[in-house]
Amino acid sequence: MIRVLLVEDDPMARQLLEIYVDKSEACELAGSLESALFAEVFCRTHPVDVILMDVCTAMNANGIDAAGDIKKQLPHIKIIIITSQPECSYIDRAREAGVDSFWYKSSTAEEIISILLRTVAGESIYPDTTPHLKLGDTWSECFSERELDVLRLVVAGETDAAIAEKLFISVATVKSHIQNMKHRTGFRNRTELAVRARESGLVIFDQKPLE
Repeated sequence: MIRVLLVEDDPMARQLLEIYVDKSEACELAGSLESALFAEVFCRTHPVDVILMDVCTAMNANGIDAAGDIKKQLPHIKIIIITSQPECSYIDRAREAGVDSFWYKSSTAEEIISILLRTVAGESIYPDTTPHLKLGDTWSECFSERELDVLRLVVAGETDAAIAEKLFISVATVKSHIQNMKHRTGFRNRTELAVRARESGLVIFDQKPLE
């Protein structure tokens, strides 16, 4: 039997994943945690074959960061990140952390269990693209990587000067990116752009921009 550790802070989502695992003839539930902070300790004290983990977990613990630490110390454990957030940086960050597979919560039980079994068998499964989202009058794939880096920091409430410093670009370039994004989305101002972007999940303010 494949021993599965679940790390998910949403009670309903966690219960649903527990049902998926319990109904699978090939899997058994090794444990169920709310926070990624405790995942490595659990794996050191309990037999675990694969971790099915959200990105945003209780106590502000990031599942991708936790996965990176676990893979360094316990590389034999397979890790699958599963999230409902379409944040565009998650896929690249998961790869960099050594996460074995990555998928989205909107999948069916059969699809999630299939990904789990294939991952345990040695496959690395990632989506080809992030979810297709509409933001105002435009679509998520219409934003460049640099625009998304700027937008992520706008969502975080950073000033133009702070964004320029963090991304090593000029303030004028920052202003140009923001103006272009407002024009394409049809949003009236920077605040509306930030609020709508955060609500959509396209960018999450607590993520570091990719270099």
